[in-house]
Amino acid sequence: MVADKETKAFPAAANTRVPFALALSALAGCADAIGFLEFAQLFMSFMSGNTTRLGAAVSLGDWGNVTRVGSTIALFCFGAFLGTLLAAAVGYWRLAVLLGLQAMLLCVGLIMPRGPEEFPLHAYPIVLALGMQNAVLQDEEGRSLALTYVTGAVVRFGTGLANLLLGHPSPSFWIQAPLWAALTVGAITGGMLHGAYGERAFLVPAVVAAVLALIALAMTLRHGDGPLVSGTKSPAPDAAATAPPVV
Repeated sequence: MVADKETKAFPAAANTRVPFALALSALAGCADAIGFLEFAQLFMSFMSGNTTRLGAAVSLGDWGNVTRVGSTIALFCFGAFLGTLLAAAVGYWRLAVLLGLQAMLLCVGLIMPRGPEEFPLHAYPIVLALGMQNAVLQDEEGRSLALTYVTGAVVRFGTGLANLLLGHPSPSFWIQAPLWAALTVGAITGGMLHGAYGERAFLVPAVVAAVLALIALAMTLRHGDGPLVSGTKSPAPDAAATAPPVV
């Protein structure tokens, strides 16, 4: 049976999906600001900014920076790839599993060797964690919510307003502005935490991810494959409307 439009979101219940989305966007903004300040203006989740830096480094023949930024982009992409496969494999356990892995990776970054400038090994676990984060939640159209960057959110909100005036708004466009606000507040908080604690500030988003993972685990154990936790036979992440549901 094909999942219908009402069950494509993950979780299906907005009173679970929306708070998690806002908390995770704030977490991403916090980790990105800490990483940007700690790792010489290397973005942890804002790959548009890293892509611009990559292009500038190539034009200048700065091959060390090309390697540094290029490897970060590749690892973030791999995180989204890996997170999507894991989300599809574990089904309605994905909230607890992916958030638990994210908390672990944010802590691992603190004990990794710094590595050479071209390969910032201590930043890689954080980048991987934030890439994976984008596979955690889906909107009502079956698309993974962008939780670690705001360009898509700003564009979707603007186009959503236009489509609202045209009479056919996207059902999830309204959340885009709160997502932007949450990521912005998180970034401000991350900058302040880095000023006070340096690299150890990454423990704050790690603790937030761990708390969210425990909440998700408790909800999953209590509600199972229900709308508060799952999409109730929801399709795989970013599945097309005609894709078969995950069973």
